[in-house]
Amino acid sequence: MAHEGVAELRDLLFLLLLCLTLLVEVLECAAAASQGLDGEGDVVCPSVCRCDEDFIYCNDRGLSAIPPLPPSATVLYLQNNHIDNAGLPTSLEHLTTVRVIYLYDNELDDFPMHLPPSLRELHLQDNNIRVLPRAALARLPQLEKLHLDDNSVSTVSIEDQAFADNPRLRLLFLSRNHLSSIPSGLPASLEELRLDDNRISTIPTHAFRGLSSLRRLVLDGNLLANQRIADDTFSRLSNLTELSLVRNSLQTPPLNLPSAHLQRLSLQDNALIHMPRGSLDGMRRLQRLDLSGNNLTTLPRGLFRDLESLGQLLVRGNPWHCGCNLRWLYDWLEAKGNTITVRGLTCQSPERVRDMALRDLTSQMDDCELAAAGGGGVAGVGSAGAGNAGSNRMGGTGVAASSTTLSPPQGSLFTLRSKRPGLGLPDTGMDYTLGSSGVGKNLALNVKPLSHDSIRVTWSVAQPSSSFRLSWLRLGTSAAMGSITETLVRGDRREYLLTALQPASSYIICMVPLVSGSGSKGSMSSGDTDSDEAPVCAKAETSDPSLSEVDQGQDEGSEQITSLPLAGIIGGATAIVSLAFIFGIFCWYGHRAGRLSSRDHYSRSSSRKSKHYDDYIESGTKKDTTILEIRGPGFQMTPMATREPLQPKPIREDYIIHTIFPSNGTGLYKPPNHMTNSGYGTNRGYREGGIPDIDYSYT
Repeated sequence: MAHEGVAELRDLLFLLLLCLTLLVEVLECAAAASQGLDGEGDVVCPSVCRCDEDFIYCNDRGLSAIPPLPPSATVLYLQNNHIDNAGLPTSLEHLTTVRVIYLYDNELDDFPMHLPPSLRELHLQDNNIRVLPRAALARLPQLEKLHLDDNSVSTVSIEDQAFADNPRLRLLFLSRNHLSSIPSGLPASLEELRLDDNRISTIPTHAFRGLSSLRRLVLDGNLLANQRIADDTFSRLSNLTELSLVRNSLQTPPLNLPSAHLQRLSLQDNALIHMPRGSLDGMRRLQRLDLSGNNLTTLPRGLFRDLESLGQLLVRGNPWHCGCNLRWLYDWLEAKGNTITVRGLTCQSPERVRDMALRDLTSQMDDCELAAAGGGGVAGVGSAGAGNAGSNRMGGTGVAASSTTLSPPQGSLFTLRSKRPGLGLPDTGMDYTLGSSGVGKNLALNVKPLSHDSIRVTWSVAQPSSSFRLSWLRLGTSAAMGSITETLVRGDRREYLLTALQPASSYIICMVPLVSGSGSKGSMSSGDTDSDEAPVCAKAETSDPSLSEVDQGQDEGSEQITSLPLAGIIGGATAIVSLAFIFGIFCWYGHRAGRLSSRDHYSRSSSRKSKHYDDYIESGTKKDTTILEIRGPGFQMTPMATREPLQPKPIREDYIIHTIFPSNGTGLYKPPNHMTNSGYGTNRGYREGGIPDIDYSYT
């Protein structure tokens, strides 16, 4: 019994020890699992993340730091968290298998330093990164794609040669930052560059130097204008296939666009008012052209002559004038048929064809052809040679011969560098005696400097022409250096303004009329050609800016002197009329006031003089055939005819008669002894009527 009890106790102790051993193993496994280690000490998928083989999904977890990651990870999704620079562990640089990291929309203030050197694609957009240090980028020699959109990177915060140690970088996105210019030192391997929605206003000639591999360039939403883009800026990008310049301030396409491989050109939402003929030459591979949202009313003939592969033409949002000026485009679209998609080519004027598509104007375009054949000219926009019959046929669809003077456009916005070595400009090495005007066979040219940087060009023609080629050359520079510039002017214009010229410089300005092709449909797509007439040239000199203020004062003085006679006549006449009116008012007022005063003094006598003889009887006056008339210091009785109206005599003096009755009977009125006139003295005839003997009259 005792031996059996000992055996049972031993078995129980053994079982208890076995259970304890198993419990310890379970606890160790649990601890290892909680620490992310497998049986061999390797890290497994973090509990807060989701792992799908080598793809680690830790995004949208509210993380402030990156947890330990398995060494086999290749793609890390860490976006939309609260990770800052302190939350980036140094152990990341030991993950040699990581190829892509998504760290966008976090709280990074600096470019990460401890990233895996095997990284090829890095997404850091929507952070607050300010500086791009070369040391941090040098740790990523395999980097091919770098996304830095929506950060705070400025031009000065990019260190010099920051990308020198990234020879494989093919894509660089810097959209919506604080860049004011194109970053320098970009790697030659770059194929796509996005710099949209920055503050770039100037692009110098060397901006894209060495980027021969660049295929896609996006510069949307910047501050670019024609005057701040160097002429040869884009010509260096020989392999460019897509160029986007949307939402800038361009008035014409930039000069010398790359044409060999360009497939997509986006110029919408600018301020385009003119597409120079030749600006799209050589773009035989262009597939998509977007000119929407500009101020274009017409397109020059021959603009699309090299666009053999064009499949999309987007032109909505322009005030198109669908007259005979677009007949060539109508024929070109008809020839292309269904191989091209056109959006937005809707007429805005004339009123007769408003809101109609250009392709629907078949009858109007046929009228243009008839007008051209019948009038012997070209029924183009404003063509001075367009027949009246053609204009009448169009009934408002075409543009009649110009009857108004348009304001001259800015020459600096309408110029193209001449690519024709045979341009008929005078040789600058010879001493030409050119004046401010020139006369040719059919054209008279006149030039006049307006300021230190502008010249006005006017001309008249004997025969109408569809257009003119205007060229100018600054003396002292070689034509081979590209200083000869030219532009095409519509045939209805008779003036042009050259601006942005060099002050205190001499210019030779030449013009030659162009001869258009025939009016048949087969030749409508051909452009204007030079006539056999030699160019008419004139010479002008721009003024010195230091003397511009004095000249301006003199011009204003001369204008004031010129306008002085007419202004003086008008002002003098106005002053005379005003003075006469005022003087008349004073005279009328004075005359009225005088008459009122005199009426108060002699109202009684004048009222009595205006009465008839019978009025005295009605007033109770004793009827008599005599009346007292005062002539001097005495009295005189003058008989009057019966019932004869009293005629007032001219009043020379006003008399007031006072009768004085002396107290002691002394006579006051005694005529002098030498007076013998019986008309003066006492009036004895009045004694019987109770009137005193002696009266005295004085004035």
